[in-house]
Amino acid sequence: MPERRAFTLSVVMICRDEEDRIERALQSVQGWADEIIVLDSGSRDATVEIARRYTAKVWVTDWPGYGPQRNRAIGKASGDWILSLDADERVTPELRDEIDACLSNPDLEYNVLKMPWRTYFCGAPLRFGRFSTPQTRMFRREGASYRNLQVHESLEMPDKRVGVLKSSLEHHSWRDYHHAQEKHLLYACLLAEQKYAEGQRSSLLYASSRLVFDFLVQYIGRLCVLDGWRGFLISVILAQYAFHKYAALAMRQNGAPAMRPRVFAAPRAAVAQRRQVRPAWKKGARTRLPVPHAASLLAARTTPP
Repeated sequence: MPERRAFTLSVVMICRDEEDRIERALQSVQGWADEIIVLDSGSRDATVEIARRYTAKVWVTDWPGYGPQRNRAIGKASGDWILSLDADERVTPELRDEIDACLSNPDLEYNVLKMPWRTYFCGAPLRFGRFSTPQTRMFRREGASYRNLQVHESLEMPDKRVGVLKSSLEHHSWRDYHHAQEKHLLYACLLAEQKYAEGQRSSLLYASSRLVFDFLVQYIGRLCVLDGWRGFLISVILAQYAFHKYAALAMRQNGAPAMRPRVFAAPRAAVAQRRQVRPAWKKGARTRLPVPHAASLLAARTTPP
């Protein structure tokens, strides 16, 4: 652990059912952060046991939503600065060095630090588009909180002064193609319910227009075309995400029952089974898309959280 930092650093993480990924995230900050906080929301696998190998500060709670859960984690931290790290992210050595340089400066002018995402999709990083943009992951603990939202929570900080780091945070968001679709559908349903509660409105015509518009924005406007077939796929997934979000909102305002998508619902057994029937992605491999295994899809949809 660096001895000459002017500020202390707490790494906080919220998670559930991340036994296949959380260890690499924790290894990337072990012995570097002054404190590691893990807030689990009822894992059914070995996530909690793995987390306790790296920190004694592990709690298991209910799931109130992304914003409230992140605020709970911040409330348990004691460091001057917070690094909000997800189980699918890893701090690289270059990023650690750059953060150390910032926190070693007692006259640091910023109270929020953004860092570029290096998001991996099907075995390679995405260089362009939405998932390459800098993310707000570090901030002064004092006065910081997340908006009380179910999903896409944003940081609120008085007198926000933002700096942008050069080094990237590794982001392994999706286990496979099926997981990418599943995760975006989950977020679309959560956001549709959030927008409905706020009184926002939509229509199937608008949802259909967003399908086309969002694809063009990502693929052409944000240069995903330069990421090859991966850029095409992620542009399609984001366009589908926009369509599902506004189509679900239109359904709700026309009398459809409330949606209760299961956050973190896919059991790890289903993930392991999908991995067994799909070859690993390798550089230069043929670009045949993996097809979800019927049995694992059924298990993921019918197993309660």
